[in-house]
Amino acid sequence: MDANHANRCIGVFDSGLGGLTVVRRLMEEMPSEDIAYLGDCARVPYGTKSAATVRRFAAEDAAFLMRFNPKLLVVACNTASAYALDDLAERFDVPIIGVVVPGVREAIAAAVDGGPVGVIATEGTIASGAYQRRFRADCPDREVLTASCPLLAPIVEEGRDQDDPIVLRVLGEYLHDLQRARPSVLVLGCTHYPLLSQAIGKLMGPDVRLIDSGQAAALAVRGYLLDNGMANPGPGAGTLRCYATDNPERFAAVAQRFLGRPTPNVTWVGTDELRL
Repeated sequence: MDANHANRCIGVFDSGLGGLTVVRRLMEEMPSEDIAYLGDCARVPYGTKSAATVRRFAAEDAAFLMRFNPKLLVVACNTASAYALDDLAERFDVPIIGVVVPGVREAIAAAVDGGPVGVIATEGTIASGAYQRRFRADCPDREVLTASCPLLAPIVEEGRDQDDPIVLRVLGEYLHDLQRARPSVLVLGCTHYPLLSQAIGKLMGPDVRLIDSGQAAALAVRGYLLDNGMANPGPGAGTLRCYATDNPERFAAVAQRFLGRPTPNVTWVGTDELRL
């Protein structure tokens, strides 16, 4: 692979801010890589949309990022990964990595006791059956327990602390059945959920290992780039360009919580610019 190819950026998109947790992991694992991020805040959430709508939005998001000639695309939205990954692979001539498969593989590796595994995610991700199918394909004897948690992403974006009574009450409702089932691992199947990992871990107990699907995806990206001679050799820090389809000022203010560092300037892009 030539140097010019390695120096191209990684494109990442999500329905809003949650995918920045994946960006954060990418920047930690591959600090020399340039990243272009699109948050489709104007049309968030994807988790309650139909499969056809999610596939259309995902194709438009990917097409926007293709303007930057990326060497790889990361679908940082679990719902888009569940519904649209195959469609995107057919449409675009670039490697594409989602968050579902890496999260499942890490969960299987961590669940060494043969007990059930749990998955919490948005309504759309759970309804798609993507996690359930992937677990059956890779580990057919493993029992998979799921819980739809539609309020968690909005709660995270409100900026509530993990010990907030509202956060704990909502989590308690969603996790009740999983607490009784005691899975050996619990997949955080939405990129917002790592910001609640401390509270989730406290409620589930120390024996339940939490799997961050975004972190697993970042490791998968790193492995792919290294294996295929596509990693940026550096030296030097990579750049991050952020684009948002609504309210870039709010995006920039909230994004710091997801990135763990000051947010660069955020550029507004209208949804009409995303049309295929």
